[in-house]
Amino acid sequence: MLRGTLASVPLLLAVLAERPTAGVPAALGAMLAGINDRPGGRRAAVTRLGVPALAGAAGLLFGSMIAAAAGGGRSVVALPLVFGVLGLVAGAFSSTGPVASACGTQVLVAAVIGAGMPLPEPGPLRALLFLAGASWLLLLRLVLPSPGRPGSGPYRLDGEREAVAAVYEAVSTLLRATGGPQALAGRAALSAALDRAQDALGGPRLRGRASSSAEHRLHARYAAAFPLAEAATALAWAGVPLPARLVEGPRRLSDAVRTGGPCGPLPAPARTDAGLRALDDALLRAAAVFDRPEGAPSSTAKGHPGGSVPRRAWSAAGREYGLRVAVCCATSTVVAQWLHHDHWYWLPATTVFLVKPDLGPLLSRVLCRAVGTVAGAAVFGLLMLLMSGLPAGPFPLVGAVALCGGLLPVATRHFAVQTAVVTVLVLSLVLLGGEPPAAWGRVVESLLACVTVLLVGHLPLPGRRGHTVRAALDTAVGAAHRYLRHVLEAPEDQAGRGALRRDAYRSLAAARTAIDLSAAELPSVARHSAGSDGVASAVERLVDTTTACAVQLGNRADELPPSHAERLSVHLSELDRAWAVPRREMSVL
Repeated sequence: MLRGTLASVPLLLAVLAERPTAGVPAALGAMLAGINDRPGGRRAAVTRLGVPALAGAAGLLFGSMIAAAAGGGRSVVALPLVFGVLGLVAGAFSSTGPVASACGTQVLVAAVIGAGMPLPEPGPLRALLFLAGASWLLLLRLVLPSPGRPGSGPYRLDGEREAVAAVYEAVSTLLRATGGPQALAGRAALSAALDRAQDALGGPRLRGRASSSAEHRLHARYAAAFPLAEAATALAWAGVPLPARLVEGPRRLSDAVRTGGPCGPLPAPARTDAGLRALDDALLRAAAVFDRPEGAPSSTAKGHPGGSVPRRAWSAAGREYGLRVAVCCATSTVVAQWLHHDHWYWLPATTVFLVKPDLGPLLSRVLCRAVGTVAGAAVFGLLMLLMSGLPAGPFPLVGAVALCGGLLPVATRHFAVQTAVVTVLVLSLVLLGGEPPAAWGRVVESLLACVTVLLVGHLPLPGRRGHTVRAALDTAVGAAHRYLRHVLEAPEDQAGRGALRRDAYRSLAAARTAIDLSAAELPSVARHSAGSDGVASAVERLVDTTTACAVQLGNRADELPPSHAERLSVHLSELDRAWAVPRREMSVL
């Protein structure tokens, strides 16, 4: 919230320099970067905020050039065609990951604003100002220390330390839940914690000798959590309740990561079976890593393996999403140009946000957008009424922008609240840009965008539906089979096994997310992913069993115990049967 409030400084400087219109692109860049600003590591924020900002600056420049070529940004044919093609490319690229999704959104929104918003600054200057606003927020993200930070060490690693500590905490929680009804949820929480830590540690390396030493130490502590997570998963799979003292070891490791201090003595489990022996070995190795002196060489965890971004963008799922974005952008631009009003760019810019599937089910986000826009316009009207008693000038509007910037991190928790805050912020920037008040027009444009996206989102386009869920399941099934094959063929390769296990669980989590999102859609959309939840459950059982087999084979066993081999065979047959049904149903639908 502090960063969001301070993000309005470039706008304030532009107002003080009597160039308020120059502050509008900077405020827009800071606003969009603020939407992408999330808790986590500072290094990951460089990519999460910086790359979309570059895309947005390029989009603003492109839109300004299109406006100049079209003559004031007016064309019922050329603009819809251009934005349709741009929407197709940006939408397909958006389907490849969260950062790509933010890039696709910003390049489209900025291009539409650049083509329609009448600012006196030339296109290159607008792009630089947009980038300056986003860079200012990124700078705040990198230099401001976290409040109430525990322990010692470089504050630039606060988010990374917390993410790694959460992994050990999740191991402790899973061990506590083993043998009870919460074991499956605990395993899912552990997988999510590993994903977050992997993302937090995956940004560009920091510079400086002290930071590098602390960073290497943190990477080693994250890598030491992998064997613990594997052993805890195998014990949870066995389903036998564990002594309460076993929870203390990972919990102390979690505290040591947070404070930077020693972990102290760790309670050793009784080495009565393969899972407990693996847990004991993992605790011993973790203790050795935590006691390693500063600057000692350490291993680094491997990143999440991913395929080629262009290939994933032009997959069936990418083409399906890109086509819907293209149709939404082109249709909304045609309607906006036909209405021929001053703020025509609001309509296509709104549809870009609404058509994004990672913001929730389509009907839900459309309703939230409508309610949030009406609420935001009402709040803006009330603010204008209150400001009427203040001295005239741009500073009350700058204060409104600063207030909205501070509220934005909290507002992102719910799409309707975020819409309300963004509405107040945008309406304030419109007045600062020299345009007339347009609260009622903002409501009308948003409602038109809601209708457009709702119709296009359920429009039967060429080809089959459900590509996103099917592609996520294909990825999860393939990752599970690769993991199993590696465990059976090379059980001694712990590093390779760890990377494949991460890939399997991460792909499974992505498939679960896609399935849950599809299931929450209207029946006309949800029916295209019928039966997919059974596939995800079968994959989950197979991956958990594979982890238990890995622990057995890693315990110097020459072959799998009959019970493990039988369970493995059963789960493979279940997956084959489960995957055959939804593939057939999706083909028919």
